[in-house]
Amino acid sequence: MEAAELLTRVAAGERLSGPDWLWLARTASLHELGFLAHAIRQRLHPEPVVTYVIDRNINYTDICLSGCKFCAFFHAPGEGGSVLSREELAGKIQETKALGGTQILLQGGLHPDLPLDFYEDMLRFMKSLDIHVHGFSPPEIHHFAQLSGLDTREVIQRLMAAGLDSIPGGGAEILNNRVRLELAPRKCDADTWIHIMGEAHELGLKTTATMMFGHIETLEERLEHLQRVRDLQDKTGGFTAFIPWPFQPDNTPLAASRHIEKASAVEYLRMLALARIFLDNVPNIQASWVTQGPKIAQLSLFFGANDFGSTMIEENVVAAAGVHFRLSEEEIRRLVTDAGFTPRQRLMDYTLV
Repeated sequence: MEAAELLTRVAAGERLSGPDWLWLARTASLHELGFLAHAIRQRLHPEPVVTYVIDRNINYTDICLSGCKFCAFFHAPGEGGSVLSREELAGKIQETKALGGTQILLQGGLHPDLPLDFYEDMLRFMKSLDIHVHGFSPPEIHHFAQLSGLDTREVIQRLMAAGLDSIPGGGAEILNNRVRLELAPRKCDADTWIHIMGEAHELGLKTTATMMFGHIETLEERLEHLQRVRDLQDKTGGFTAFIPWPFQPDNTPLAASRHIEKASAVEYLRMLALARIFLDNVPNIQASWVTQGPKIAQLSLFFGANDFGSTMIEENVVAAAGVHFRLSEEEIRRLVTDAGFTPRQRLMDYTLV
């Protein structure tokens, strides 16, 4: 294959095949990938706007039976941990709204003892405080179904009736069952993750999709992840955004058991660009300033990202791995403006505020 031919085809808007993507991933330079990804970003979003959302990550519990090897946040059942009280939850929501926040990203560990009606009551309580709830990733929904004896569609319907507004793309890691079996054998497999997202889309919920890369996966397994997301998006159109971020090894069981180098900024920018190039049907690509810091996130706006993500008034999971970047809304707006774009606050569905 001639490099110029493939680069020309991609630049012209031709859909990339799996073998083409692998060739680009192995052969194209950082500058070539950035050029292609930015051209696609400009074609999809011709206006020089970069969006962001004001929200807060709330982890309702850190007690989790999954035992994921990449997580530094969880406590195994019986080994500490806690469940957030209603008073604490209300305080966090009220503070978020006072800062202009429009939504809560609600996620937690796979608690072995909390029944489904606990989550329904929590949703009703949160909705009484007038906030968008972007909550419960597919592994949590799968866990609720196992505990309740219901199927996942019925669980989603009950959560929606209680106030669930949209679903985050957490728990995807790498959508390949070899990887998932080694990293998180108690968490739902890749087929179930995709199935639950498909059900959510069919029921009218918008969702995001994520990828955690840079650990034990191969390039082919990264491609499988992107292919699964693109295939489901072809069927449902329910993904609003894709968020790739690199594994943060510090304080994790996986890094304790084997040597894994933290992904470099170059590797992150390459993967970001490759995602923008391949996912031609996912409208938005989000930068990960939480893992990369403000300057690399700013640079990512020229590698396919058109969204700066969340202000993350609170974030616990990545922080547990020793990464502590923080940005205010004012700082996000300044970084976007300095890069030559116009910052605009958005809602989960990318409606501008």
